[in-house]
Amino acid sequence: MPHSFHLPPNARILITGAAGYLGQALVKALAMSAPSSWQWVLTDTQTIAGAQSGANTQWVIGDLSNAGVCEALFEQPVHAVLHLAGVMSGRTEQDVALGERINLHASLDLLARCRAQFLQGGPWVRWIMTSSIAVYGTPLPQQMDDHTPQRPSLSYGTHKRMLELMLDDMNRRGDLDGRAVRLSGVVLRPALPNGALSGFNSDLIREPLSGRTYICPVSSDARLWLLSLPAALAHLTSLLGMDHARWSQVMGPAGTCALNAPAWPVTVHEVVQAMAQIDPQVPQRVQFAPQPDLEAQFGAWPLDVTFALAQQLALTDERQTFKHDLSAFLRHLAQPVIDA
Repeated sequence: MPHSFHLPPNARILITGAAGYLGQALVKALAMSAPSSWQWVLTDTQTIAGAQSGANTQWVIGDLSNAGVCEALFEQPVHAVLHLAGVMSGRTEQDVALGERINLHASLDLLARCRAQFLQGGPWVRWIMTSSIAVYGTPLPQQMDDHTPQRPSLSYGTHKRMLELMLDDMNRRGDLDGRAVRLSGVVLRPALPNGALSGFNSDLIREPLSGRTYICPVSSDARLWLLSLPAALAHLTSLLGMDHARWSQVMGPAGTCALNAPAWPVTVHEVVQAMAQIDPQVPQRVQFAPQPDLEAQFGAWPLDVTFALAQQLALTDERQTFKHDLSAFLRHLAQPVIDA
C-alpha cells in the first residue's frame, strides 16, 4: 500500500458493490496488498463466480435498501467502508425512484449506521466513496479544478452531490472520516448493459481495436476524461490507507470531503489518431452519429483542467505515468483486446 493504514490489525472492512466491475477488481487488489489479518464484509445484490471466500471473508447478498441486509453488515463493528454500490446514470434517469432508493436513501442509511456506531462507543469509521464528475452538470466551463461549482444536471449526479454534502457535514461534526473521489468514465469496461451513459468511452477504444465498426454517439471534437481501472483502484486504496492527519492537512479539517480523480483530458479525434498508431485501420472503422444531449453531458469536458488536491495527496496521474504518450496509454488499456 502507498500509505500506512493506521487502522487496527483486526479491522473489519465493508465493500459495497463488491460484485461490480470496479468492486471485483478492488476486492482482488486489496486481497493482495492489505494486511492478512483484516476481516472483509462484501455485499452486492448477487454473488459472482470465483468470488473471494475464506475464514476472513463474509458475503452478504441483498439490496442495500433492505434493513435486514444493512443490519447484517453492522452485526460486528465496522472500521472502514468502501462504498461503490449504485444505480448508474442512464438507469437512474429511467427509474428515478430506484435511483433515489439505492443511490441516496440506502447510502444515507449506511452513513447513519456508521455515525450511530461511533456515538455508541464503537470505531470511528473511515468512509471512502466513489463519487462522480457528474456532480458538475451542464453547461461545463472551459476551465475546471476541484473547486469548480457543482450544478448537477442528471439525477445520478444530484444523488452523488447530496452524499458529498452529507459527508462534509458529518466530517465537520466529527461523526466519521469521510472521503469521496470523483471518478470519470473508467475504461476499459466490458461490453455490458450496466446503464452507464458514459460507457461509450470504453466502446470507442474497444470496438475499433477489435476490428469492428463503431458508431460513435459524440462528435470527433467531443472532449472526454479517460481514467483506467488500475488508476481508479490506486486512488481508492490510497485514500483507504491514508492517515487522517495527512488527509486533513490537504483537504482542511472542515473542508470538502471530495476531490477529482486525475484523468486524461482528450478529444475523440486524438483518441482515434492515437489508436491509428496501434492499428492503421482504426480511423476507417469509426463513424459518427452525434447525439447532442449525450455530447453536452459527457463529451464537453474541458481540456484545461487541474487536479491540485489529488496532486498534493500524491494520487496517480496517468499522463505522467505514460509521459503524455496517449498511444502508449491506450495500448496498455487495450492489450487484452489487441492480443485476442
